[in-house]
Amino acid sequence: MASSNVSCSAVSTLAALLDSPQISALIAELDASRWTGRPGYPIRSMVGIALAKSLYAIPTWTKVVALVKEHENLSEVIAPDGDIPSVFACYRFTKKLIDNKDMVDKCIESHLSSLREKNPDIGKNVAIDASDMPAYANGQKYVSNGGRERDIKEYSDPDASWGHRSAVSTRKGGGFYGYRLHAAVCADTELPLAWKVSTAKSHEVNHVEDLLNTSKKRGFEISTCILDKGYDTVSMHSLCIDRDIDPIIPLKNTPAVAKGGGNPPACEHGEWSFAGADRKRGATKWRCPTGECATKSTWISTDRLHSLIPRTTERWKALYKKRSAVERVFGRLKHQWSLLPLRIRGIEKVQLHADLTILTKLSCALLKA
Repeated sequence: MASSNVSCSAVSTLAALLDSPQISALIAELDASRWTGRPGYPIRSMVGIALAKSLYAIPTWTKVVALVKEHENLSEVIAPDGDIPSVFACYRFTKKLIDNKDMVDKCIESHLSSLREKNPDIGKNVAIDASDMPAYANGQKYVSNGGRERDIKEYSDPDASWGHRSAVSTRKGGGFYGYRLHAAVCADTELPLAWKVSTAKSHEVNHVEDLLNTSKKRGFEISTCILDKGYDTVSMHSLCIDRDIDPIIPLKNTPAVAKGGGNPPACEHGEWSFAGADRKRGATKWRCPTGECATKSTWISTDRLHSLIPRTTERWKALYKKRSAVERVFGRLKHQWSLLPLRIRGIEKVQLHADLTILTKLSCALLKA
């Protein structure tokens, strides 16, 4: 790997990240957790390598350590004393971060809090979805074609499972072996607010409540939650409404929808027009287009078929267009950062990998802000 290919701006960005109050606080907490044994490599150097791994989108510790050794400016930022951490030290540091996940979470929350102070509108409109993360393992049930069934101990990553993914671009949809990353993303700033890693067989709907609760816990006042048609269930609508969140979800073609249950009310004069919503009442108001009906207006209680922001309005259509924000975030995390390809095994390590990748992204966003 030629050192001339390394951007000097990325080196200065890494130096700024290590000197930021949030990362400095994480370094201090991790350093204070040392209580016995040899001093080892400085925590600042270990955190620097972890950030560089995501900043340069390098999938393995071996390559990132080799990069640091080759690049003089990068090594000066990460290890000013010249003592560059080894690959084995990076693996030990991964175990330390897993054991001290609360410190990593605290650092993430401090970044999000600082971003919210700079832009109070972050988190008003949230888009939620899940994305596939193929495992670094062979998940085939049989050892060979027509051979014996593989024992559970023979799976190199037993935490992973089989799941289904949709077709994307030229890639066909179908089964895959690995994990899913579920994320709640600000639809306006395209910054992750909450995320969670599960096995591939876990359905996306089961994790929306955790994502909303985590986002609320981190201080975000969510007004709308934008999801695709796969999340269209009665329980999902109730989940959002109970939290004073307007669900922006297109309807599946269920029997009730096929019968026109989701359409606006109509009479002999035509389709009625939307005339406002009352959140306290939990209903929307509709008026006769000509006003000739005996009952010129009516109220319809909100439910799966009738939301407080009707699907026929331009506002609903504009909000749903923002759902693509979560897809763009997944694309950038996978291809511009180090989220994929996975070169680790075990759901704890995959969760930490996602945390560090998104933490670096949030640190850069805060630095630019």
